[in-house]
Amino acid sequence: MSRTPGLAVLLCLISVTAISQTHYTPSAQEIETIYPALQATYIDLHEHPELSFHEVETARKMADGLRKLGFDVTSGVGGTGVVGVLKNGNGPTVLIRTDMDALPVPERTGLPYASKVMVKDDTGHDVPVMHACGHDFHMTSWLGTATLLSQNKNRWRGTVVMIGQPAEERVAGAAAMLKDGLFTRFPKPNYAIAIHDSAEFPAGSVSVIPGFTAANADSVDITVFGRGGHGAHPEKSVDPIVLAARIILSLQTIVSRETNPLDPAVVTVGSIHGGTKGNIIPDEVKLELTIRSYKDDVRAHTIEAIQRICKAEAMAAGAQKEPLVAVKETVHATYNDPQLAGRLITALKKSLGDDRVLKGDPIMGAEDFSEFGRAGIPSVIFWIGATDPQKLAQSKQSGVPVPGTHSSLFAPSLPDSLKTAIRAESTAAFELLAQP
Repeated sequence: MSRTPGLAVLLCLISVTAISQTHYTPSAQEIETIYPALQATYIDLHEHPELSFHEVETARKMADGLRKLGFDVTSGVGGTGVVGVLKNGNGPTVLIRTDMDALPVPERTGLPYASKVMVKDDTGHDVPVMHACGHDFHMTSWLGTATLLSQNKNRWRGTVVMIGQPAEERVAGAAAMLKDGLFTRFPKPNYAIAIHDSAEFPAGSVSVIPGFTAANADSVDITVFGRGGHGAHPEKSVDPIVLAARIILSLQTIVSRETNPLDPAVVTVGSIHGGTKGNIIPDEVKLELTIRSYKDDVRAHTIEAIQRICKAEAMAAGAQKEPLVAVKETVHATYNDPQLAGRLITALKKSLGDDRVLKGDPIMGAEDFSEFGRAGIPSVIFWIGATDPQKLAQSKQSGVPVPGTHSSLFAPSLPDSLKTAIRAESTAAFELLAQP
């Protein structure tokens, strides 16, 4: 059957359009080729962890790795932060973040490359250090993504800004880099992406959660004041231990009776310290809390309610001094831009297969990657499965949880989890930098 010239031109245009929208994704063979060197990097990082804002050698390794790939690198941003910029013609600017710090946790994984590092923390105490949250995993994937971008510059256009961020565990590093001019000294991104490993998902899988994916987190310290005295004569004292106990119980009503049941919120008293001896009523008691929420109004109400309850209970007890309530470490909820998340879900399914891109639920944990989104950048952080599928199946059967992040027993299941992380993160980068 003959075709008219106009129809032939139309079919040609459709064909060209289809080709232009077929975005590049790294093959399994490409990742296999670069994987041995990256695994060696992972082992080195795991063996030599550093605490928040002390990531000196870690940052040097990240900077050296980017320089070898042709990135223009700046160190010392926001403390120990690293910024690597690679320009490749006209196109969007994409920020790709990794965190670099480790935790004061003694490693008990039994791995041949387990951390044996001991350092003095900021208070002068000797503490063990371990990458118990997988930041070594994140850094290795990040370098793998940078490698694939550097090796395939004919496949994308735009600018890549690789961020090695300090102090995520103290939810302070992202804000420090922004304050140090991250978006003024360097190209301001159109998009920001990051990954985080998760023990809840099987190795070889990923999960992208549109909307809220991690929570607001606030640390609150409360000092309760009383009037000390002899334990045998409580009538002559104002007992701050009893007062603290009443405050703790009353705080539970903030979530159960003052918060909309459809709005997630958590108030946890994780520490209580007071007194020195059983027959002495102390002058004060100290409480340490963590507060979690998603919505800013829920967060504000929770903090106000804590202050109100502390004041009221102190008045009821006859304390002559109101409790001191201090909000300390604080970080905003992480919100995955829904449109960007949908775009990346589609790209990841094409690259990994529908069955490996899993649905997940928001968590009440916190991530200071949120600061980039709060600065107006459409952002997405997605989760990389880190646990051997067989161990997950055994866990479900036995009811005993698998070791999760921040556990002394946590370690991603290699090589499947790391190869998947490299492929997923690089797929997301190539999707956003697709050459027209």
